[in-house]
Amino acid sequence: MKDAAPSDPRGAADVKQPERPKLFEIMGPGLITGASDDDPSGIATYSQAGAQFGVNMGWTLLLTFPLMCAIQQISAQIGRVTGYGLGGNVRRHYPSWALYFLVGLLVTANTINLGADLGAMGAALKLLVGGPSLLYVALFGIVSVLLEVFVRYSRYVSLLKWLSLSLFAYVATLFAVKLDWFDIGYHLVVPQISWTSAYLTVVVAVFGTTISPYLFFWQAEEEVEDEKEDPRAKPLKRAPKQGRFELTRIRLDTWIGMAFSNLIALCIVLTTAATLHTHGITNIQTSSQAAEALRPIAGEFAFAIFALGIIGTGMLALPVLSGSSAYALGEALHWPVGLARRPLQAKAFYGTIAAATLIGGALNFTPIDPVKALFWSAVINGVVAVPVMVMTMRMATSGKIMGKFRVRGLLRALGWLATVTMAIASIGMFATWGA
Repeated sequence: MKDAAPSDPRGAADVKQPERPKLFEIMGPGLITGASDDDPSGIATYSQAGAQFGVNMGWTLLLTFPLMCAIQQISAQIGRVTGYGLGGNVRRHYPSWALYFLVGLLVTANTINLGADLGAMGAALKLLVGGPSLLYVALFGIVSVLLEVFVRYSRYVSLLKWLSLSLFAYVATLFAVKLDWFDIGYHLVVPQISWTSAYLTVVVAVFGTTISPYLFFWQAEEEVEDEKEDPRAKPLKRAPKQGRFELTRIRLDTWIGMAFSNLIALCIVLTTAATLHTHGITNIQTSSQAAEALRPIAGEFAFAIFALGIIGTGMLALPVLSGSSAYALGEALHWPVGLARRPLQAKAFYGTIAAATLIGGALNFTPIDPVKALFWSAVINGVVAVPVMVMTMRMATSGKIMGKFRVRGLLRALGWLATVTMAIASIGMFATWGA
């Protein structure tokens, strides 16, 4: 891949864009990114929040929604405007030591997260059908890698969109239990915040799970992929006439995708609050534990739907985690990258996807405690999120990088607010560490 964008003999800059994008055209990177945020490790965090503190944790998802939307929209716009992902832009505009440090942390966190998600998927399938969970871990990992490597990009994206529907399992689970909607609505607006280390630690975990660096990298790169797949499209810096349509599409795609993500997360919190918390079950450390604990309380239907949701969301999250690692590392080392490329055209890129998934899956065959591994993944993500967000905001507001499309106004304010909030959350994580 060369730093200079290729010339476009087709005159894509002059292609007339539709005034109002259709819903089918809108849903893309934002939907997939938002849905992948509710991965098995995220489900475990939201389940713990609901089980330990009931409906008093729902407010965190209302607060993170606009912040999450802002930073994801900004990441997507960087990719679409410049024609490079976050890794490529950091390589071109920041010192190499900073790039390698951040990419190293991201790849490490993603690999551990992959292991935790694969372990949760294996445990969920074992709950449903019995058998050896480690065998299921290996099978899930192999299937995910084969799909990423050998399925055509456009078809694979369509598959990921369909997999996002698996998140509706948690809406079904929510309506399978009895809820006091008045009490829920009241505590969403007037939460009873406890200034204890246990409560603040869970708040930090929810923030870190909801706003994660791998999501920034993935959505930016998918905008680049989609632009390359469309023969009429060009980076907006070189085709400003496309800007109105594309920025509108990105905004709608992102806000709808993140609303979907946070709604599902809220459903998980409320379901576990109404069942596990109400019955005194407050120590949930994995998503499969949450599913198993639901069985005697909410019945077989709720248990089965919850467990199936873990598998479906896991199959959606695995390619996002491994893919974001491969994109970041590939752009850092100037490799040919992209799921639209054939395997032999991007051997190192696809090799990174396979290696990250393999190493993550292998963690389940070691004595490493998956709960502790998940904790360390959250710690690393919390640490790396802040400098990545600072760099992202600096790039997004730079006229040199973004040209006339640099981020301004309310979106800029929300982006910096999200960055400050994550910095406070990161500090809070260390302040409550070991308390």
